Amino acid sequence: MSLADAPQWLVSAFVRSAVAVGATAPREQIQRTARELVERWQEPERRFHNLRHLIDVLARVDELAEETHVPDVVRLAAWYHGAVFNSSAQVAYARRGGEDEVASAALAREQLAELGVPDAVTERVQELISTLARHDADEHDVDALALCDADLATLAVEPQRYYAYKRAIREEYAHIPEPDYVASRLAILTKLLQRRRLFVSPFSLSWEEPARENLTAELSHLRARLVELGGTEHPAEECTARPGAATVWPSRGPAAPVPPAAATRPAEPSPPAPPPAGPPAPAQPSASAPATAPTPEAASRTAVTPDEPEDEDRALSGIEREPDFELRRRRRKRRERAAAQRRDEEAPSPSALFRPPPKLPRS
Repeated sequence: MSLADAPQWLVSAFVRSAVAVGATAPREQIQRTARELVERWQEPERRFHNLRHLIDVLARVDELAEETHVPDVVRLAAWYHGAVFNSSAQVAYARRGGEDEVASAALAREQLAELGVPDAVTERVQELISTLARHDADEHDVDALALCDADLATLAVEPQRYYAYKRAIREEYAHIPEPDYVASRLAILTKLLQRRRLFVSPFSLSWEEPARENLTAELSHLRARLVELGGTEHPAEECTARPGAATVWPSRGPAAPVPPAAATRPAEPSPPAPPPAGPPAPAQPSASAPATAPTPEAASRTAVTPDEPEDEDRALSGIEREPDFELRRRRRKRRERAAAQRRDEEAPSPSALFRPPPKLPRS
């Protein structure tokens, strides 16, 4: 998408937001700044973090605008949040690859100051961009929460678009060896799934379930792929939980081999014990077997009813379970609802009592 192919409303939208927050520069200067930003978002090495991603984030910000205090400040932060981008191997292995929030925030402060935006606003835009480095905004900062949710919303798209997103991210890091990429991506997804909630804005809560389904499916695929590549999964703590689009890497080096599986060779039989010298002792009852059959009352106390939740359900919350747990639980719930619906449909309806009897064939 070239500058000529960019939506015509983009430059005007930037101008409106800049003027709304107090920009005093001539309109032509603000337009030049907007066009420069559009060109930045169209750099050749961008495959996902491009102009289309910027448009998606701006659209999500508009969806959450009612929850924000100053929507135009959040929009300007969205414009600049990934204006500086670098996916080279040097910065990737230094865990600074992708959208550079620090440099992007500095660029926003410099350019907005040149446009005459008040210092308080430029500092606020810079602060909002900085929260995207880890997506750890303060729970009382509604503007920062909305911006984080808008940036992570790409995880909640339909499976076809999520597949295109994964492919575009891999293309941005095509120069990174696949074992390193897969291991680091695994650590990022694991860290994201361990969060109590991915989205915190009230209007974005509907994005939670589809995002977790996409992440869980990708996690399972990556683990299988890592085994094929002979690599090992890095702990989630080693990688920063950047937004779903950004990626960080472990130190350069060969991937550690997967520990070999347990040997399949049958164990050598032990020599038989010598026969006892004296007469055989009378058989003693087994300590593990009960002497008498349990009474019905005891059996009812020890039996677990199907409706009783398992210990794992009672002890662990959603993020503490294994990543596939939530997906399996939802599938089980859907099966149970479908079975209940079938039972209701098969049951005789009360209205059947008032239907006319079926016609009998003539003899």
